[in-house]
Amino acid sequence: MTAEGGTAEGEALAGGLLNAGAVFRRGALVERPAPRTARALHAHLLALEEQGFDAAPRPVRLTADGREELTFIPGDVALPPYPGWAMTETGLRSVGSLLRRLHDASASIAVDASAEWPRSLADPAGGTMLCHNDVCPENVVFRDGHAAALIDFDLAAPGRAVWDVAMTARYWVPLLDATSAAAFYPAGLDAPRRLRILADGYGLSLKERAELPGVTQEATASCRAFVAGRVADGDPVYTQALSERGGWERWDRIQEWLGAHRETFTAALLK
Repeated sequence: MTAEGGTAEGEALAGGLLNAGAVFRRGALVERPAPRTARALHAHLLALEEQGFDAAPRPVRLTADGREELTFIPGDVALPPYPGWAMTETGLRSVGSLLRRLHDASASIAVDASAEWPRSLADPAGGTMLCHNDVCPENVVFRDGHAAALIDFDLAAPGRAVWDVAMTARYWVPLLDATSAAAFYPAGLDAPRRLRILADGYGLSLKERAELPGVTQEATASCRAFVAGRVADGDPVYTQALSERGGWERWDRIQEWLGAHRETFTAALLK
């Protein structure tokens, strides 16, 4: 998230829809709504630090009014429409590398089975590793053209590495038809090439590369269901975003485009 303006509560941070208008920076700390899984998530973030992963916020405390405080991570965060500096091939490769570092550290940490991890964007196949599930540009801090840190772990849940890569690819390739991509991304991005660069940056195995195109279709369906749930609940932020971004016709178009390009993506990943 990036600074939007000063308030009595602190410096408002812009970016993302889930906690829009509710995240503030106070000096070296960020205060935001605490997710239901905050205690388990804070323990996980501390365990990541113990594993040597220094690219995530450090939890400080939970407040009495249901908020959390975490360390602020300095750097640049891209907001839509996404600037060219965030969409370079070097930056894309570094996003894959950063996600791999997260997964390597997370794989050594036991998932808290007692926590009610959110299922809305979680891998339907499940898994033994805690995935981020929301590595969109708004949740990646850049420094000097490279992805330096991940923020906003609210939607973290157990899953497979390939699922987290697929969710990441949706935003960073991006895996969108040309009409949908034009609203937020620089022109001329080569989706098959960029999907290969992300997979290379991550170090995705041959088996996972073969699975990735199909998993991206599943991930897109999960994202659509997530939006549908928020809209059905009367969430004004998601309802407005859906309307402004082309409604359900846009989602239909994206899903059709993914299906039509599945073989092209598979060929790019396996060549």
